Parts: sequence; C-alpha cells; structure tokens
Amino acid sequence: MTHTVLVTGVSRHIGARVARVLAADPDISRVIGVDTVPPPSLTREGGVSLGRTEFVRVDLRSPDIAQVIAAADIDTVVHMSLVSAPSRNAGRALMKEHNVIGAMQLLGACQRSATVRRVVVRSTTAVYGSSPRDPAVFTEDLEPHDGPVHGYAKDAAEVEAYVRGFARRRPDVTVTLLRFANFMGPGVDSPLTRYFTQPVAPTVFGFDPRLQFVHEDDAVEVLRRTATEDHPGTFNVAGAGVLLLSQCVRRAGRLSLPLPSPAFRMLGNTVRRMGLVDYSPEQLRLMSYGRAVDSSRLAAELGWRPKFTTGAAFDDFLRSRELHPLGGARR
Repeated sequence: MTHTVLVTGVSRHIGARVARVLAADPDISRVIGVDTVPPPSLTREGGVSLGRTEFVRVDLRSPDIAQVIAAADIDTVVHMSLVSAPSRNAGRALMKEHNVIGAMQLLGACQRSATVRRVVVRSTTAVYGSSPRDPAVFTEDLEPHDGPVHGYAKDAAEVEAYVRGFARRRPDVTVTLLRFANFMGPGVDSPLTRYFTQPVAPTVFGFDPRLQFVHEDDAVEVLRRTATEDHPGTFNVAGAGVLLLSQCVRRAGRLSLPLPSPAFRMLGNTVRRMGLVDYSPEQLRLMSYGRAVDSSRLAAELGWRPKFTTGAAFDDFLRSRELHPLGGARR
C-alpha cells in the first residue's frame, strides 16, 4: 500500500493535477508537493487546486530534498519537475541545472532513503529525437539514429541515464520511466500549444511531419496508476494514431506559411529571442521529420489504454481555445 507520496513540479499544471488526484485517494495518508515556487492555487492566481497536498518550497538542486524525504518517511516519489522550455528570466543554463542536477539530487536522496520503495519519473518521447532515418514507429527498445544533442530532449536523455543507474543500484525499488508524447488539453500551456494559437503557423517547405499527443487526463491517469501500483520498466505514453502537421493547422483554423528550412530556423531564433514562441532546435526538427511511438507495452502492462486518441486530444484542446477551421461557424 502507498502511504506517503512526494510529487515534484507541483507549480505546473500536470504536476498539480497529479498531486490533487493522489491526495484524493483514501489509501494514501499524505501527499507532499515540492517546487521552487508556490503553485498558482496558493498564490490566488487561479490554477489547479492541490486538495489536501502539503506544499514545501524546495529547490531540487539543493540537498534539502533529502531532508524532506527523510523527515516525512516518503515511500513513493513521482518526479514531474522536467522543464521543457527556458523561462524569459532563467535561460537555458538554469533550465539544464534544474532538469539534470535536480534529478541527480533527487535520485541521490532516494538512493540513501530507507523508506522509498517506488519511483516514477516523467520523461518524454523527445529522447528519440527526430531524423529522416528514424523508424516509422519507435518502441521503447529502439535507439535513435540521431539522438538529442541539446535542449530539453538532451536533458531528458541525461536524466534517463541517471534513472537507469539508480535502478541498478537500488533493485529493491520499483522504478517506472514514462516517455510522454506532447501533452495536449484545455489546461496545457507549452511551446506546441502556443504554436497552434498563433495567427500564422510557419512550416518547413516540403515537409509534413507526423505528430502524436497525449491528453492531459490520460497522462494524469497513467501517473496515478504507476504511483499506486508496481509497474517497473520504461513505457511510451501516447494517444492512438497520428496527425499530420497540415491537418493540425487546418483544424486550428491557422494560416500556413511554408518556409525553406534556413528561413524557418532563422524565424525560430528570432521569435525565441523575443520570447514569443520557443522554437528550440528539437522543435524545429520535430516540425521537419515528426515522430511516432508505439504504446502497446504500456497497454499490456496496465491493461488500460488512453481514452483520447491523438486526434481527440487535439480537438479537445481546440474546443477549449475556441479554435475552428477557417470557414467554420466561428474563426
């Protein structure tokens, strides 16, 4: 039975939702949420309520996280604190420190703990990269032809290496690594959701990549299940099916602007410096080559499949933003 759960990254939407769902479970006696800043629900700026979750302000890069784990006799850790884009104030260097050094400190604290027996880590399908030589569909055992070499995807790959090392050193702990496709849904604010709300959607001329999404409700359910049940291993998490970028742009009622690859890259660098949309290098590759993963291992392990397909997840996001195809009832 799960008694006391630690959830990192609770100041962000998905982390807050996971903490709230776990706090509502009568079999869980205590949920402690940690982050570097208070969740919006605590600062009266709106956001997801954390329920009976206890918030503790902790920087994962500091040794303080070990004291929190020891003082509360944590038995389950759900690590959600993976930042996908640098903030305007912090920058890329601080983002990498938060992602990689923070994960190292957290896993080190878990390794020294006598009470931790389950660790769930949020990762991303971005670790597979995007390349013209990729397989049609990635399974968990396939290695990317061109692995990530910078940014969020590289951070996630490094974190995964530390997670595997931790699993070898602590075979008594159940370790679950979840590689999520891009989150999509009413409450999701990400570089990709911001891309689809811009009036004009720049695309790479000659390319129409395949995209996959996972609805936020399904992501929360997967995290709830793996936090309360033993499911060791690495799992892809994505809604069934794919959408072409051109289909997404049409459904969103955006105007497409095909650009040669160098011009697309130049535009990406410009808008990123302006803080409008984060066209990171891995985002640019995704917009050229796309990516698709197989989630059948997750379905077999949990006996469950995401309720939302990739298309349904994207449509739910569009409804929440009141986005409609051009020529529809509303624009």
